[in-house]
Amino acid sequence: MEIIRAREEGGVPTIQDSDKKRILAELSAGRLIVYPTETVYGLGCDPFDETAVKRAYMAKRRPFDMAMSVVVSNLPMMEELGVLDDRARKLVKKFMPGPLTLIVAKRPSVPEILTASTNEIGIRIPDHPLALSLIDAFGPLVTTSANIHSHKNPITCQDAINDLGESVSIYIDAGPSKLGRPSTIVQLIDGEMTIIRQGTITEQQIEAALNE
Repeated sequence: MEIIRAREEGGVPTIQDSDKKRILAELSAGRLIVYPTETVYGLGCDPFDETAVKRAYMAKRRPFDMAMSVVVSNLPMMEELGVLDDRARKLVKKFMPGPLTLIVAKRPSVPEILTASTNEIGIRIPDHPLALSLIDAFGPLVTTSANIHSHKNPITCQDAINDLGESVSIYIDAGPSKLGRPSTIVQLIDGEMTIIRQGTITEQQIEAALNE
């Protein structure tokens, strides 16, 4: 277990290139990392490595019938994983990067273990420079709160360490999460819009954006 502490440069949290290379190597080897986002700290791994995804479930003690989401850094990367309609693109344009997760139909390349054998996937673009930098370098990452299932949300890196300990290879500490609560989850399937979880972004804001 290693803790990498970000430093501020012009108000932006950064890490050294050597640290970033180590993180990317751990991800490529199928290991778990904890990384900062604007909502809560996330537990991440390669979403296409089924062994790594299994490790994430086991580290969290999360039931395998509860799907995990993915973070990406841009719209083209999002469309490689999920099928986006015009409504989904509207919400991406309005709220991302930001605390919104879209559940859409998944592409065939997405492993079933990640989506609990459903045909849907949750995807978002986080509003955090360190998370986006890692995704740009590595590709999509699994995102799930860095805690034991049903425990309190990890607002700091230490919260995650207290819960997950040695099951995680590298923790990236960039200070407390800005928002401190999980993203709003919006399901867009078969022409229907459903709010699965309300976060900082409200149902009224979602509906207003869709009606613009």
